[in-house]
Amino acid sequence: MEIRIGILNAPRELTFETDQASSEVAAAVTAALDGQPFLRLTDDKGSLYVVPTAGIGYVQIGSEESRRVGFVA
Repeated sequence: MEIRIGILNAPRELTFETDQASSEVAAAVTAALDGQPFLRLTDDKGSLYVVPTAGIGYVQIGSEESRRVGFVA
């Protein structure tokens, strides 16, 4: 699923794909905004993203639907 994180005072957003469930990502975002100094998420390739919670403008969590391969009629 695709995750987009808007960073305050930054012209671009942070976008990556993750294998985590949307409920896990939502729980991590909620916990970070409830007082933790950083939001930590991993992508589907194993890279770790650490974002300071003070700089988070928004977090968009994509759907867990897999992408279709091929042509759509």
